[in-house]
Amino acid sequence: VSPHPNATLNPYETDRLLSEYLLFHYGSAEEIVPPPLAAREALFFPSRCVTACVDASALPPGARALDLGCAVGRSTFELARICSSALGVDYSRRFIEAAEMLREGEALRYSRVEEGRLTTRLSARAPEGVDGSRIRFETGDAMALRNDLADFDAVLMANLIDRLREPRRCLARLPALVRPGGQLVITSPCTWLEEFTPREHWLGGESVTTHEELQRLLDGDFDLVATKDLPFLIREHARKFQLSVAQATIWRRR
Repeated sequence: VSPHPNATLNPYETDRLLSEYLLFHYGSAEEIVPPPLAAREALFFPSRCVTACVDASALPPGARALDLGCAVGRSTFELARICSSALGVDYSRRFIEAAEMLREGEALRYSRVEEGRLTTRLSARAPEGVDGSRIRFETGDAMALRNDLADFDAVLMANLIDRLREPRRCLARLPALVRPGGQLVITSPCTWLEEFTPREHWLGGESVTTHEELQRLLDGDFDLVATKDLPFLIREHARKFQLSVAQATIWRRR
């Protein structure tokens, strides 16, 4: 998921980060993790955010989905499997351009780092069996969304809140984004860093946990349905991997 930048140079506009996220979203198991590693249950996180957290059986006919902080779009594609339309929004122009190219059926070539300056060229494609006409991608600020976004049947915010400068501004918009009876999924590894979020705007990590603060902020409009742990793995190079566990909270709009 793409953060809201605090610095002049946004690292999410670089070739390196674009390649890491294309591999994260679209790489095969063999491309991401060498066979000796026993962490494959942490793969395909963008897909699992949908398959493990969104109740497809509870979606109405013609369901509309919003993937807020969609990065290069894999979760948006998965939402389009179960919804009539899916909108992916991200702050990064390059991420959205890449997602749109994939939606249009293009193959994106990118570099997987092996070590130092040694790389392997790989190719990302949109997942099979998804109707691209159901999907739209656009750039947008999660803290200042356009006013006409509203009444979605499913809203996903995957690993977004701890990369926003003022996450409460984003959360305050959620009652308008999710229709009554609709589903909201928020995942986060709760990695609060001052380089992304000033300490006074952290949701957790001080006197309360992120989970407790989400409950306090959302309680008036949402019911907590379930909480799950979702491991995820990001490859940096052949011998360095980030293994994290996101906490997924699943909510129903009152």
